[in-house]
Amino acid sequence: MKKNILNYYNTLAETYDQNRFANSYGQYIDRQERTFLTDFFKDKKYSRVLDLGCGTGRLLNFATHGTDFSEAMLTIAKEKHPEKIIAKGEISAIPFKDEFGCIFCFHVIMHQDIEETRSFLNECYQKLEANGILIFDYPTRGRRKIISPQEDWHANNSFTAEEISKLTKNRFAVKNTTGILLFPIHRCPRGLRKYLLPLDILLCKTFLKNWASYHIAVLEKI
Repeated sequence: MKKNILNYYNTLAETYDQNRFANSYGQYIDRQERTFLTDFFKDKKYSRVLDLGCGTGRLLNFATHGTDFSEAMLTIAKEKHPEKIIAKGEISAIPFKDEFGCIFCFHVIMHQDIEETRSFLNECYQKLEANGILIFDYPTRGRRKIISPQEDWHANNSFTAEEISKLTKNRFAVKNTTGILLFPIHRCPRGLRKYLLPLDILLCKTFLKNWASYHIAVLEKI
C-alpha cells in the first residue's frame, strides 16, 4: 500500500499545488489550516519545528525543517523554500538527529491504518523535546464517506476523539482539538465559500467541531 501512495504522489507532484489548493475548495481548507497554525505559533518561540509529510512545502513557512517520502514532492519544496532544512524521510523514520520543540503533520494520517498511526506517534514521541508539541489532523469517524479512485488507502482512515486519546495514552496529553471543514463546502456555490469561511473557523472551535470533517489534535509529550 505504501508503494501505491508513493507512486501516486510522485506522479502528482508537479501539478499538486494547482490541482489541490488553487481552487476555491482547496483554498478554503488551506485558509483554515493556516489560520490555526498562525494562531498556535504567534506566542511560541521554538528553535526547531518539523513539518512532517511536508509535500511540496505548502506549510513550510511555519517550520524550520521538512521531510517527506516523495522525492518528487521534495524537489518542489526545496525550490520553494531553499532556506529550510529538508530531507527525505517517513512518518515512522524521521531523518533528523535533533529533537524538535514542535512537529506538525497535515493530510498524512488520513492515509494510514491504526498500526501505521501508532508507529507515527511512537516516532514523534522519540523526536520531540520534553513537553514538546505534536499537531496532526485526522478524518473524523462521522464524516461523510467519499469514495475515491484510491479507496483502498486514500483518505480511508478515520478516528474518534476517544480512539486518539487511547492511542496516545501514557505518552501524550491531549491539549486541544479543533475542527476543520464543518460545512459541506463542496456542495456550496463557489461564490459563497469565502463568506462561510470565517464562520466555519469560529464554529470549529466550539462543541460543533464534533461534526467537522477533520480534527486537528494538539498533543503534549509527557
